[in-house]
Parts: sequence; C-alpha cells; structure tokens
Amino acid sequence: MTLPERPGLLNAVPILNLFALLWLLVLLSPLLLRQSGVAVDLPPSRFQLERFQDALVVTLGPGESEPRIHFGRDSVSLSTLADRLDALRSKGAPAKAIVLLQTDAGTPVGIERQVTELVLGKGFRLAMVGTNAPAAPVPDPQPNKE
Repeated sequence: MTLPERPGLLNAVPILNLFALLWLLVLLSPLLLRQSGVAVDLPPSRFQLERFQDALVVTLGPGESEPRIHFGRDSVSLSTLADRLDALRSKGAPAKAIVLLQTDAGTPVGIERQVTELVLGKGFRLAMVGTNAPAAPVPDPQPNKE
C-alpha cells in the first residue's frame, strides 16, 4: 500500500479509442452509403442525384455478345426483369417507387431505351445515374452567321 498511484496514460486510452473509432466511421461511411448493384463505367453527368430510400437498381453492363442486365446484384434477362417488376408491383410496391438505371458507357442506346420503356411501362419512376463531371459550357445551338 505504499506504492504511489500514477495512472498516467491509462486515463487517456479510452478517449483515444473513442476518437479512433469515430475517425474510422468517418472514413468508411461513404463506402457504406453506396447504392447496390454492379460496378460499371458510368458516363459523366453535370447533375447531382439525390439519395433515394429503398430505390431499385437496374444495371446495364458490357457483355460479350449482348449487354448484361442486372437487377440489384442478380443477372437477369429482359423478360425476367419484366416479371420481377410485375411481382414487385403486385406485392404492393409504392406508387412512387423509383428505379435507378446505371448504364455502362459502352452499352448500346437501343438496349438502354428498351429497359427504360419497360421500367416506365410498369409504372415505376426512373432516374439515370452518371458520375460527377465538371460543368461544361453549353454550345450555342444557332451559331452567328456573319
């Protein structure tokens, strides 16, 4: 009982652990907030997309002969996608349910249009996803002829 009490750094260790945990959460939070789906090379867009709760993600990615279609993380065909959207609607998907369409830059526009018309035809709202790009000047549609 004659030893002096010298806690020193022992009182600071729990505070350091707390700061390390908070720092780790700040660093990892952008990774945890990403939308589900498959990674594709998105084309640049000048517009910012707001965060949607419970959004459905359809991804069009490059394939060997035809582009791949993914619903969430599942690879599907165009007819299977239609069946899944019908099933969601019959289960009572909200009228304001939104589908986020992620299209790879190399995907043909015809496939993108088919999927877009399918989603809109099933009664879902649609938002197309792109990557952030710096604002480019808008070209003048009618140049001066002098």
